[in-house]
Amino acid sequence: MTVVDINMRVNSVKAWFLAARPKTLTGAAVPVMLGAAYAWYRVHDLASIEWGALALCFLFAFVMQIDANFINDYYDCMKGRDNEERLGPPRACQQGWVTMPAMRIAIGVTTLLGCAVGLPLIYYGGWEMIAVGAACVLFCFLYTICMASLALGDVLVIVFFGIIPCCCTYYVIVPQEFQSLQMMPWFLGLANGLMTDTLLLINNYRDIDNDRNAGKKTLVVLIGKERTEWLYLFIVPIALCIVLFEFGWTNMNIIFCFGVYFFHISTWNEMRRIGQGRALNATLGKTARNILFFGILISLLIILQ
Repeated sequence: MTVVDINMRVNSVKAWFLAARPKTLTGAAVPVMLGAAYAWYRVHDLASIEWGALALCFLFAFVMQIDANFINDYYDCMKGRDNEERLGPPRACQQGWVTMPAMRIAIGVTTLLGCAVGLPLIYYGGWEMIAVGAACVLFCFLYTICMASLALGDVLVIVFFGIIPCCCTYYVIVPQEFQSLQMMPWFLGLANGLMTDTLLLINNYRDIDNDRNAGKKTLVVLIGKERTEWLYLFIVPIALCIVLFEFGWTNMNIIFCFGVYFFHISTWNEMRRIGQGRALNATLGKTARNILFFGILISLLIILQ
């Protein structure tokens, strides 16, 4: 049973703004940022970068992130996962801020808008962009509907919040002579995907009891809280080592990576100290900050090579 916030008008602009979860948009922007940074590293000519394609990549990432948030909000409410036991930030459908029929329409609109934004990328990247866009839309739905409950959510994060957006951004914004297969964007995308997965880990770490009771088999449910804490700790150094192996263990590169790790270790200590409850929402916010910090620092590291 949903409870309407007396200060929130149903289906209001404020309700839709909260349903879109604007804080999550940084996670969508970072792999595009890294792909663009590597394009500059390869081309070193601002006039040769396809700025229109880059803008479309950012816009597509934002729209699909909002679409994924709407889908998650709708299906988790429908399946009873978002209930009174929920520890995370309130969700629009569960709270009654947005009605279920309105959310269904919004999902249709954002899905079609994502397709419309992504379609012009065919001009820059060829017809294979259709397959990429179709996969993004398909797994946008499959993530919440089934894959997040089968401990596959982390894999999708690495692929669709790391490898695919980073590689595709690089591919569509560089001149044709630079569009040959490059392994560096794949490694950058993998590093970013691992970094972004910390957000899912801390989210599921907080919700482990509720997920277990709802029959949602996340990776955290399968491996337990203690192993999740260690996975959260070590996944970021692995991501940073990938970057250093690709760009070299120079003093400057190590300093940039240490800056990321310094904030991460602080967040990990906070995660272990809090352990459970709604107080972990603050740790979730700091994890999102760390991902953005990673994107900015590693982009600078690449540009300054």
